[in-house]
Amino acid sequence: MREDGNTIPFIFQTKEIAGKIFIYIINGAERLLVDNIRQQGDSLFIEMPFFDSHFALRIMDEQRMEGTWIKDYGTRIVATRFRAIFNEENRYLDSQAPAFNISGRWAVHFKGIDDSTEAVGEFRQLGSQVRGTFLTPSGDYRFLDGVVSGDTLKVSAFDGGHAYSFISIIQDSNKMINGFFYAGAKNIETWVGEKNEQAKLPDEFSLTRLKDSTNATLHFKFPDLNGKLVSLSDPTYKNKVVIVQILGSWCPNCMDETRYLSAWYIQNKSRGLAIIGLAYERTPSFANAKRLLQPFITRFNVTYPILATGVAVSDSLRTEKTLPEIQEIVGFPTTIFIDKKGLVRKIDTGFNGPGTGDHYEIYKREFNELVDSLLKE
Repeated sequence: MREDGNTIPFIFQTKEIAGKIFIYIINGAERLLVDNIRQQGDSLFIEMPFFDSHFALRIMDEQRMEGTWIKDYGTRIVATRFRAIFNEENRYLDSQAPAFNISGRWAVHFKGIDDSTEAVGEFRQLGSQVRGTFLTPSGDYRFLDGVVSGDTLKVSAFDGGHAYSFISIIQDSNKMINGFFYAGAKNIETWVGEKNEQAKLPDEFSLTRLKDSTNATLHFKFPDLNGKLVSLSDPTYKNKVVIVQILGSWCPNCMDETRYLSAWYIQNKSRGLAIIGLAYERTPSFANAKRLLQPFITRFNVTYPILATGVAVSDSLRTEKTLPEIQEIVGFPTTIFIDKKGLVRKIDTGFNGPGTGDHYEIYKREFNELVDSLLKE
């Protein structure tokens, strides 16, 4: 529950197996496992697997828990009130019969205090139930779940580090107005949408550019989580296609990309290719980076090196300090494709994850086609 009185609802399910408590956070088709849970008397402490956040709760009775969701942003800690009600299967309890069906693609405009963003909304509505997401140039809002109640759209998501709620009035079958986007404890943006099956985002390969395309090589050297320095000039990467993943443990789209790349790499690494992750965390601390990145490596069975850049994501000079050959790192994740000669061939900004449906399938096909073409050279 936010300070402004707005709530961001989500569903979770608890299970007890062999005396151990597990939680599954449910967002649409996603079930996010949470397995670090400790009960002490009437207190319950839940450590989220990613994003450096946890819950401190009191069990009020058999039907209710109350407490705080605590999120560490590196330089500040934010606490948000939390309440859970047992045996409620619906996110939105006041759902009415829908006046419209919003299934399809929408051109969306978000407006914040300092900037604005063009996005694409994708929704699938069955009765009053809605699932979908918003795609932006830097990634998507993952698995949104909710309802069309009367003439109002209400969808939300929670992944342990990010709490999102989107509400809008549906003016007619082709227009949404008076939209509000609530994120975390305080952030708020307005938005409008117009039905448009041709809506699309800028080419993701056009957003991040090299300073000098005639000298398209990268010269970074950073430590992996064991402290070993890794560079593209190492013999391991000679005559190989290399994929460089720019990520952060705070980034939900990076989590989705890591899940995909890890499984893909295990299946394809024998073909003469490699992956290197470059991590930009909330602070430059190596110890902090190792603490936050290790859950990614463990949960997704990452077998390629993830390096700690030692530069905070908030550093205005993050690109110059780490990848000076690039004009600017404009989004997370960003994926750099390097050919067997060590030359940068493509740079892909953002990631269309599994919550985007067909867009995810297109991403996977184009990813494989690009890698296949580089391996054949």
